[in-house]
Amino acid sequence: EGVVVEWDFIYDLAFKPDGTQLILAAGNRLLVYDTSDGTLLQPLKGHKDTVYCVAYAKDGKRFASGSADKSVIIWTSKLEGILKYTHNDSIQCVSYNPITHQLASCSSSDFGLWSPEQKSVSKHKSSSKITCCSWTNDGQYLALGMFNGIISIRNKNGEEKVKIERPGGSLSPIWSICWNPSSRWENFWMNREKEDAEEVLVNRYFQEIPSVPKSAVYSSQGSEAEEEQPEDKDDGPRDDNSEEHNDILAVADWGQKLSFYQLSGKQIGKDRSLDFDPCCISYFSKGEYILLGGSDKQVSLFTKDGVQLGTVGEHNSWVWTCKAKPDSNYVVVGCQDGTISFYQLIFSTVHGLYKDRYAYRDNMTDVIVQHLITEQKVRIKCKELVKKIAIYKNRLAVQLPEKIVIYELYSDDSSDMHYRVKEKIVRKFECNLLVVCANHIILCQEKRLQCLSFSGVKEREWQMESLIRYIKVIGGPPGREGLLVGLKNGQILKIFVDNLFAIVLLKQATAVRCLDMSASRNKLAVVDENDMCLVYDIHTKELLFQEPNANSVAWNTQCEDMLCFSGGGYLNIKASTFPVHQQKLQGFVVGYNGSKIFCLHVFSMSAVEVPQSAPMYQYLDRKMFREAYQIACLGVTDTDWRELAMEALEGLEFETAKKAFTRVQDFRYLQLISSIEERKKRGETNNDLFLADVFSYQGKFHEAAKLYKRSGHESLALDMYTDLRMFEYAKDFLGSGDPKETRMLITKQADWARNINEPKAAVEMYISAGEHSKAIEISGDHGWVDTLIDIARKLDKAEREPLLMCAHYFKKLDNPGYAAETYLKIGDLKSLVQLHVETQRWDEAFALGEKYPEFKDDIYVPYAQWLAENDRFEEAQKAFHKAGRQGEAVRVLEQLTHNAVVESRFNDAAYYYWMLSMQCLDIAQDFSQKDVMLGKFHHFQHLAELYHGYHAIHRYTEEPFSFHLPETLFNISRFLLHSLTKDTPLGISKVNTLFTLAKQSKALGAYKLARHAYDKLQGLQIPTRFQKSIELGSLTIRSKPFHDSEVRPLCKPPAPPFVCPAEVLHLVEFYLEEGITDEEAVSLIDLEHRDTSVRTSGKRSGAMVSWVPAAPCVHQLSTGYVQSRRWGVGLGVGWARWQGQGRPLCMIERSMWWQVRGQKWAESWPGCKVPEGTVRVHRLEETCGGPST
Repeated sequence: EGVVVEWDFIYDLAFKPDGTQLILAAGNRLLVYDTSDGTLLQPLKGHKDTVYCVAYAKDGKRFASGSADKSVIIWTSKLEGILKYTHNDSIQCVSYNPITHQLASCSSSDFGLWSPEQKSVSKHKSSSKITCCSWTNDGQYLALGMFNGIISIRNKNGEEKVKIERPGGSLSPIWSICWNPSSRWENFWMNREKEDAEEVLVNRYFQEIPSVPKSAVYSSQGSEAEEEQPEDKDDGPRDDNSEEHNDILAVADWGQKLSFYQLSGKQIGKDRSLDFDPCCISYFSKGEYILLGGSDKQVSLFTKDGVQLGTVGEHNSWVWTCKAKPDSNYVVVGCQDGTISFYQLIFSTVHGLYKDRYAYRDNMTDVIVQHLITEQKVRIKCKELVKKIAIYKNRLAVQLPEKIVIYELYSDDSSDMHYRVKEKIVRKFECNLLVVCANHIILCQEKRLQCLSFSGVKEREWQMESLIRYIKVIGGPPGREGLLVGLKNGQILKIFVDNLFAIVLLKQATAVRCLDMSASRNKLAVVDENDMCLVYDIHTKELLFQEPNANSVAWNTQCEDMLCFSGGGYLNIKASTFPVHQQKLQGFVVGYNGSKIFCLHVFSMSAVEVPQSAPMYQYLDRKMFREAYQIACLGVTDTDWRELAMEALEGLEFETAKKAFTRVQDFRYLQLISSIEERKKRGETNNDLFLADVFSYQGKFHEAAKLYKRSGHESLALDMYTDLRMFEYAKDFLGSGDPKETRMLITKQADWARNINEPKAAVEMYISAGEHSKAIEISGDHGWVDTLIDIARKLDKAEREPLLMCAHYFKKLDNPGYAAETYLKIGDLKSLVQLHVETQRWDEAFALGEKYPEFKDDIYVPYAQWLAENDRFEEAQKAFHKAGRQGEAVRVLEQLTHNAVVESRFNDAAYYYWMLSMQCLDIAQDFSQKDVMLGKFHHFQHLAELYHGYHAIHRYTEEPFSFHLPETLFNISRFLLHSLTKDTPLGISKVNTLFTLAKQSKALGAYKLARHAYDKLQGLQIPTRFQKSIELGSLTIRSKPFHDSEVRPLCKPPAPPFVCPAEVLHLVEFYLEEGITDEEAVSLIDLEHRDTSVRTSGKRSGAMVSWVPAAPCVHQLSTGYVQSRRWGVGLGVGWARWQGQGRPLCMIERSMWWQVRGQKWAESWPGCKVPEGTVRVHRLEETCGGPST
């Protein structure tokens, strides 16, 4: 209680929104006070009767007062009255719209709405006396409390939207109402309706709330005697959301009830009994607490949901008004006897901590358990004032006014955040400190400690010599936990809950303020009343060190030698006996876990992530690598880890280095360490060599080279420089050493130049190093012929391999001359021959063959193959003969013959078989192969005849036009059928032959033979394309006589000389060959036509007569003439078939006739050579006979 002033009857008061002024309605005056020091600034006189109400506008520019004189006066912030209007009755209450300047003024019979924009006050009648009014946060609705127990909610125009009738009616007048100014409690009120009065199911007790991004994190089990501190000012933003469930109306009536309603009129929860008549109700500016005063002559503090927390102050008369200063914890109370009281409310911090779990009080009735690492939070709603909190492992103890509730976790999972009620001790306790263990709770009251079971039975009690200042659970088996206790007289004790006797650890001269024990329980840190941090060895009682400016201390739970303490706005971290590392920090250190330091600042718990770099480097400076690694494990940056790894590696502390490099995932250094460890296992002990490898990996090449040299491994230094392409350093390192090593260095430099795509430089260096093969390879791959020539000519002929490489690249680069020169230089004649053959330089090859007969096969066999590939078969055969490869010649021809048959080139096949027969005839001169070769000769001759004949049949069946006379086709098909008595050669079709015979027989009147042919066809597999034609022919032949025609002979007699037969010739489109003009083509056609009229003449003396007949007249030739056909290479001899009276006759193609013009003929036929592309026509003597003429 700060100030008490006595005036006349105090009915109402109002704060200026910024909190600087306080307006009191005292008697018929308004009193204006300065809230900073309580000075009365000015009394305001304007009303003639008692002032009942006063209200300030939200913007702080004006305020209004209402009086029993029925008037309302508007005042400015400068305390000047600017407007006055009246009602018909006394003014009971006034209220400003929080958004606009609209003022609501209520009298006993009506209420008015006025704003500066209006010229007059808008008044509305009321059915009952209005006792109180309040606007919603968004200024849209006005709630009116009436004497008849009704609450009317009106809009800005005064229209009633909601009407709430209280159960007591006129017996419960509504005396005070107020809307909650904050919308932050919406979740609370939404869930509030679902809960019962006291006994709530466990899952209703807990509501997991999301983590909020504020700086609250904290850990360490310990409770300190609480020192009262002012509540932290919350400057967070307000949410003025106008949704219905955000507007909560608190109602106090003279039925001695406190109720809450939503804007819709729906009641929230149940009525709460007050046991007195309330005269005033108001919220704190953020809506977290409610102030209520009345006939009980005191001001009570309630939570936002109506749970009574305690009494603010007691008075001698009724309390008619009480309000909280905006955005603060100051409260002003006005009483009926004119007393004004000014209070400051102190909200102490109630919390508990164990390792990474922090429990603290929220909204006075809730407990929030926060996991400081994961930031998970759980809210436990106790619905009563939370007085003390203690937490230990899976236990949580909460002291309420009339009981202590012990909770436990659902599971042993370290991340589980769900608590359930384990036990309740229904008894009122008075204690300064509360501690919970696995099976007990410890109550501390000044000098006394009591140990109670969870059932409330007192098991032990300890009486101390002095006041207990600090107590902390330091762990132990369940039921046997140890407590660390610090007394005001400086004594520090250890107590076990199952032991009556306390153990004195040490005693110091100053009072204990804070305590903590190291993880191994070997060291004790104490903060005394002089802000000195003292660290003792528990076993020897020796003071190890002390540090000033400390208000709290905590050991690192993961590192024995590290602690931190706070004080003077700084956080101090100390490792071992090293100097303290400082950084700025507000608050008290309460826990230290790894790299996280938990700090309590006023009401906020925060976890500060502190890199342990400074203490780690302190250990590194002293080469204490293992200890530095332990510190690094608590939390350092990647750069620090790498520095630790490098320092440990240079210190040859490979185990620590391996762990550090594993943390930064540097596999290169891990591989190095692994290789060094393997070498050490094999017995290597030279640390200089190991360190040299380390330096080379770190890029300290010169230091590494010195160490390599000192350890007697100069070659490793040289390899290092060359691998790094640091050739100049390598040369300096070598000095004037061994030339062999110099050449090796140049070779490596050339390799590097080659790899970086500098081939010219690489070639030069390879040549200077004597690596000619590599120089040749690069030059050849890049096509540098001139370089290859220089190298080949400079090389000695004894260097065979490089010269062969040169020759190879000369051939590859199409320079056979230089390749030949190279082969001659080394005397490789076989490669030279092969070169001539590959490049088809046959003359040079033949010359070498003549000079060196042993290479004859190497020359003539490829030559023959080349000739055969170019269709020069006669020459190829001669070449094969020359090479002695008769079988090869035969195989080539056989393959060509087979291909011709498969491709249906039967004329070519006939020719190839004829050539094969001639080949066999030549081989038959060898007596040992005569019989076999003669048999083959006759066989091939027979096949040549068959294929030559079948050529006409094939063309007749496959091509649309035929150039053969029916008699010719008739005789050919008969010849083939008589010849195909056994096996049918490949490619010859009996169907085609019989089909041709059937058609030509029918055309020539040989019906019997045609019928026979059609019958034969029925027994064969007929192609689809002939199916219809053969079926039709088979039917039509039945209409013909069974005997052949006697009128028409089988062979057509010769026509009169030089007269073409009367037959329709086919019209054929053709294209001129390249090089023949249109004029030349016309002349050729005319020439052919004229030549048809030339009559054959000559003497019957055997002399040769040249004659070029036209194609249509070919068949008119007398049987006394023989025509030979050109076969493609050379002129065939004897290829005429005997017909008639032993006279030969054969056909010649139309395209060949015009080519013979102007040729001269040989005078004898058998065995003579005739120029290619000519045709011979012989007239035989009557006395001659046989083909040899």
